[in-house]
Amino acid sequence: MTRNRLLAVVLAVVIAIATAGYFWNSAQSTTSAKSPTGTTKGSPDLPDFYAVPKSLSETSPGTILKSEPVSLTGLAGTMSRVMYSSISESGQTIAVTGLIAIPNGTPPSGGWPVITWAHGTTGIADSCAPSLKPDDFTQLANPILEAGYLVVASDFEGLGTPGRHPYISGNSEAYGTLDIVKAAQVFPGANASKNYVVWGHSQGGHAAMFAGHDAEAYAPDLNLKGVVAGAPPSQLLLINAALQTSPYKYYILMAAAGLNAAAGDTNAPLDKVLTPAGLKFLSNVDTMCTTELSKAAAGVDVASLQLADPASVPEWNLLLSNNDPGTFTTPIPAPLLIIHGGNDEQIPVVSSAALFDQMCKIGQVEQRWVFPGQSHAGVIAPSFNSMLAWMNDRFQGNAMPDPLQPPNATVQSCGKS
Repeated sequence: MTRNRLLAVVLAVVIAIATAGYFWNSAQSTTSAKSPTGTTKGSPDLPDFYAVPKSLSETSPGTILKSEPVSLTGLAGTMSRVMYSSISESGQTIAVTGLIAIPNGTPPSGGWPVITWAHGTTGIADSCAPSLKPDDFTQLANPILEAGYLVVASDFEGLGTPGRHPYISGNSEAYGTLDIVKAAQVFPGANASKNYVVWGHSQGGHAAMFAGHDAEAYAPDLNLKGVVAGAPPSQLLLINAALQTSPYKYYILMAAAGLNAAAGDTNAPLDKVLTPAGLKFLSNVDTMCTTELSKAAAGVDVASLQLADPASVPEWNLLLSNNDPGTFTTPIPAPLLIIHGGNDEQIPVVSSAALFDQMCKIGQVEQRWVFPGQSHAGVIAPSFNSMLAWMNDRFQGNAMPDPLQPPNATVQSCGKS
């Protein structure tokens, strides 16, 4: 692949990260409330539920800190908003929020199998936390609940809770995605199985890849059965060059802020890549979701905000490489399914082809479905039923490669189980 072609691929990948909120996009809260005594808040404009207990050190990942029921018309089950303990990439105990949806009916022997959904980009600000708009979750959750799966969905670290969201930090996304599965194990009335599948699309596909990668070490008491990654982004070292003149140039600043939040000033020194004007602009990511942030950056010359391409700075080069699923050296310990639209206008199909080949070379048991003619978001509907069938086969312990032939899709496979 030529460098120009690769840059085009990377630009498309970043556009996908920027626009792939799907079911939760630019979530906003208009409720203002003071924090109860003994709590701290990520933002003064969030509902009381998002106030975090000050003492978290005695809790373990997956501990339920609080919950409240959510009433949704037409939901095929019951839903609760939850706050649970997790771990930051630096090893600190933190609080993370999310949603747990439980199917109607009687759970099977062993409990409801769990699907943990990793959401697409909404923004870095607290008001962008997806759980603030749980009604948007119904469209996603209902067919999964009706199929007999319990659904959990993390907001990820820093969305609705103190501190900047570590945007595009793979381990941070993974811990939130895995710890809400742990939380479901102890949630009253959930009857959750230890068997689970991770699913995400675009930025969520990135999160799903890292959740699968971290699962064996981070959540050994749970049973990962499979990972579904829709158009997962990679090639992070070329993001800066690709974004310089694009409408999504502000994602350079989002990535800088998010990865600095994850790694700290020593490992992600902002003053080596941003000018004083660039550092000042970062305050926007703490108050704006993607739509507003796009407007704020529209007339900004990104070159005036940068000292250097992050790929040329050793600390940032290492950080970007470490957060790229294309650099995995060991396979995910469960079957992987990559789904892509053949006419994806945001992530060219060649990018997942490269990732599929890279994963095959390290021994990954995986399949890749390409749906000719489908767009980035448009691929979700025609792949959905087959994807659920693939998930069911993983829960049943069926061998790979799966013989499923999704309608109008081409299928690639490597490895056997």
